[in-house]
Amino acid sequence: MLPKIDLIRIDGKAENLADYNGKTLLIVNVASYCGFTPQYKDLQQLYLDFNNQGLEILAFPCNQFGSQEPGSSKDIQNFCTESYAVTFPVFSKIDVNGADEHKIFTYLKKRAPGVLGTTKIKWNFTKFLIDYQNISVKRYAPQTAVIEIRKDLVEIISGEN
Repeated sequence: MLPKIDLIRIDGKAENLADYNGKTLLIVNVASYCGFTPQYKDLQQLYLDFNNQGLEILAFPCNQFGSQEPGSSKDIQNFCTESYAVTFPVFSKIDVNGADEHKIFTYLKKRAPGVLGTTKIKWNFTKFLIDYQNISVKRYAPQTAVIEIRKDLVEIISGEN
C-alpha cells in the first residue's frame, strides 16, 4: 500500500499518493528549462502507450537545480501543454531536497537510494518506478532514456496480467 502523502495538482486540486494504490507509477522531478526537458515527449508517449494498462506518470516541477523551473504554476502548465501536449498529472512546484523537501521525495529516496546509497536527488528528471503492488521501487538517473524505463515497465505490466 502506498502511504498517505498529500499532493497538490498544478491546477490546485488536492490528491493523495494513496489514491494511486494498484497503479504502476513513474514519478519524475521535472523542469521546463533543463537539458533533459525533451524527455517530456517520451514520457507523454509512454503514458499514451501504457495508461490504459495501469500506468500513471506523476510529474513534480522543481526549481532547485540551476533555477530551471522559475515559472508560476500557470506558466508551467502552459509550457507542458503547449510544448509537449502533456496529459499525465503535473503537480505544484516542490523541493526534492533539503529542509522543505516534499514528503513524496523523502519516501521515494528512502525506498530507492542512488549510487553508493546516497539519497540526495542530483538533478532534474530523476525518475522512480513503483510497481502496482508497491513492492518494487527503482530509481533512474536523469540521463536514463525513457526507452530503458519502458523495458522495466513492460516487465511489470506483463506480470500484472
